[in-house]
Amino acid sequence: MTDEVRYVRDGHIARVTIDRPAVLNAVDVKTNARLNEIWADIEADPQVRVVVVTGAGQRSFCVGADMSADAVDKTGLEYWAGLDPNGFGGLSLRTTLDVPVIARVNGYALGGGMEMVLGCDIVLAADHAQFGLTEPRVGRIPLDGGVFQLVRRLPHTQAMGLLLTGRRAFAAELHRMGLVNEVVPAQQLDEAVDRWVADILACAPTSLRAIKQMVQRGGGLSPKDAHKLSTPALMAALDSEDAKEGVLAFQHKRPPLWPGR
Repeated sequence: MTDEVRYVRDGHIARVTIDRPAVLNAVDVKTNARLNEIWADIEADPQVRVVVVTGAGQRSFCVGADMSADAVDKTGLEYWAGLDPNGFGGLSLRTTLDVPVIARVNGYALGGGMEMVLGCDIVLAADHAQFGLTEPRVGRIPLDGGVFQLVRRLPHTQAMGLLLTGRRAFAAELHRMGLVNEVVPAQQLDEAVDRWVADILACAPTSLRAIKQMVQRGGGLSPKDAHKLSTPALMAALDSEDAKEGVLAFQHKRPPLWPGR
């Protein structure tokens, strides 16, 4: 399999880059399979504490399915029947990735690329980046989580305004809607990512895993019912070495050194 996704673990940081700039980082079947392998590897690696996902180059994060390849060989019904349960790129509907995931949006995030963004926890975008669930403009539907994720993330009229037009919106507009955390000039994007990564790494890994599990598994429940959930990560965090280290560091007025367990 040609590896068109770069995966590098830099200490506690996992960096995942879709590296298909000739097709604006569109995803074909092989690329989707490789992404699923990477997410599984990250889930099995306790050293990973934060993930940064992006696209190669300066033009595109990901423009969705590669319409020049396998996608055009399937009818809409065939595509629907073979949907990945984890969503587009193995990420847009994934519920087992318990570490924070940052989308570094360096350009177009369209179709499935936008769905991948919706599968992330934090979204940082260059000011020239454009977002959109553009499938209706080519006679398709955002089936990999786009429809339902967007209406949960945005007010109804804002979400429907994007879904029912298939239009593109610049990062600043998505920031005003609340979907993007921060918009910066392209040359400052890596600096912004590093700043957010540093803030995440300053927190106890066990606490962050517990928080993300609680959010994922408590979705759709009332706050009172969600409060009763006893997720594995929550139970581990409550009796963790991280919890002890956090208190000691506070008492000794020093930065904590997280064991991660």
